[in-house]
Amino acid sequence: MRSFTGWAVGLTAALLAGSAPALAQATAPSFANIFADHAVLQRDRPITVWGTAAPGETVTVRLAERSVTAVAGRDGKWRAVLPAMKAGGPYTLSVGGAAGTPAQQLSDVLVGDVFLCGGQSNMEFQIRHATGLEVVPSSNDAQLRFVTIPDTSVPAPAADLPARSEWKAVSPETVGDASAVCYFMARSLRSTEQVPMGFIASEWGGTRIESWISAPSLGKLPGFADRLATVATFGSNPAAAVAGEGARREKLWETIDPAARKERPFRDAAFDDRSWATLPADDGQLPAADRAGLEGVVWLRTTVDLTAEQAAAAQRIQLGPIGKFDETYINGRYVGGGSVDWVWRNYGVSGGTLRAGRNVIAIRVVGANGRMAFTNTANRMIGLKDGGTVALNGPWHYRIGSPIRDAQVAPAPWEVPNSLTTLYNGMIAPLSGYGLKLAAWYQGESNAGEAGAYRGLLTTLMADWRRTFGQSDLPFFVVQLTAFGKPQTVPTDSGWAALRQAQAEAVAADANAGLAVTLDVGDRFDIHPAQKKVVGERLARLARVIAYRQPGLRSGPEATEAMRQGSDIVVRFRNVSGGLQRYGGASAIGFERCAGTTCSFVDGTVQGDAVVLPGANRPEVTTIRYAWSDAPFVNLFDGADLPAAPFTLPVR
Repeated sequence: MRSFTGWAVGLTAALLAGSAPALAQATAPSFANIFADHAVLQRDRPITVWGTAAPGETVTVRLAERSVTAVAGRDGKWRAVLPAMKAGGPYTLSVGGAAGTPAQQLSDVLVGDVFLCGGQSNMEFQIRHATGLEVVPSSNDAQLRFVTIPDTSVPAPAADLPARSEWKAVSPETVGDASAVCYFMARSLRSTEQVPMGFIASEWGGTRIESWISAPSLGKLPGFADRLATVATFGSNPAAAVAGEGARREKLWETIDPAARKERPFRDAAFDDRSWATLPADDGQLPAADRAGLEGVVWLRTTVDLTAEQAAAAQRIQLGPIGKFDETYINGRYVGGGSVDWVWRNYGVSGGTLRAGRNVIAIRVVGANGRMAFTNTANRMIGLKDGGTVALNGPWHYRIGSPIRDAQVAPAPWEVPNSLTTLYNGMIAPLSGYGLKLAAWYQGESNAGEAGAYRGLLTTLMADWRRTFGQSDLPFFVVQLTAFGKPQTVPTDSGWAALRQAQAEAVAADANAGLAVTLDVGDRFDIHPAQKKVVGERLARLARVIAYRQPGLRSGPEATEAMRQGSDIVVRFRNVSGGLQRYGGASAIGFERCAGTTCSFVDGTVQGDAVVLPGANRPEVTTIRYAWSDAPFVNLFDGADLPAAPFTLPVR
């Protein structure tokens, strides 16, 4: 999988500052960066293309024998719509302007079906890490292409991707880089549809659903308006937003840590830390004696000498991952703070923060479970505009502060992976209007435990993307969370099960959506199970029925009702192919009868398209649940080898 450095967040101001002048200075007509050699365009619908040219210039766009004209606006942007085309190619796609203006030509462009695949790390998970690698040697397919959108987080919708996309035809040499789920879905569909296909992978590991929804749509949901306003401030005035975030966090620390006010001088350049201990230079971790039982604050300080040129060219400070919370100061000025232990700390440095000569970096870290994670010296540096760096190789002095358990410091709303709207802005908005056949979504691990909000967020995301791409009926397929975590020996509440239910409810309320159940291909020891081939093929099954209008069932067994019948309760299912099957035993397992919040396991007997729960009908039983666990063990399938979907149902 692509590694997460996160410094796109720290470069937000630079990205914004660089985008507008580029449009104004463009003279030769060009396409937006999603259009490139080997791209695939959507068949059987008008083909929208766009790009930049000199303001007011008339441009001509050609694809095969078709051509249209458009006029660039005052901002240098143009947009044109070519007539719908049947599947075919390869073609040349070109744009040219007035006589003497160089034209841009893109070669080997196909017209077929285009899929957008989004989400977090399980959608990002590449073929090279998946099972089913026997497909790689035979993966030559010039009619199947893919492109991966670079990780980009910005506080306002970007007009374009940061660089020209690299569309690739699938081959043994290229397929290892592809999203495994998206590839296996497309590969399966290619075997039946026989048209060119391309998939756009726009995903980022560890991210929350709120990052992928536009600000106008997210702002309609309760609880987001203030934080979205802060993101907007970060876009227009990053220094002011960062200073405000520092003040917010400091105020919070004063409620968490009784020593916070007294320790304020620790961040100042003039503070004398010569009495503090020194971190070992080899790994940067606290000595074992200080790690024992550590729960709480650790202060770190170091110095770095810069020339006047280096101080003027400094753009960011890079510290590597820090576990779990941090606030980082340079010469007493807050520059950033993180809240996720595996995320690299890369904070932008505004002008005047660093100076020629001696500079002091101070960090308040919150360690947990005897672990104050701080990466080795190779990962700590000042980044310069020209790509050069100045190492922060110590010595680092430290002082152990207040013992604090379970500190919670809410992240800044632009902080990946917990940001609001910034990934939509950088990785979805620049694709706006690109023709699609369907969208697939694999995300939810980072929102587990928040099922109450997730249903509305997923419904909002589906509507938001359909609006972005101008397709109100765009088929949208959701991969339900698989099994991960500690298996249960007794029934219990489960944040993962509740989120699966939220996913199912959002999909059930949408006529153009489908749900891929994946309980049987999880890995309770690994949040990134490698069985992506099965997941992709289940998405393809949904696509054939919903997107391609072929006959068949869109899903596997789904419970419709739980009814009292004598001393038993009968659970009836729909969408069953070939009758219900139970693997590995005489009984169907994973069912629970619940009296209020008290639940107990009960085995089931398969009878056709129903499961009978013998003796379960007691007066106090109000609910039947199935597979209600983070990592449930289940054995109920149908004749098509599709697992029964988890559920909770009232007893009638």
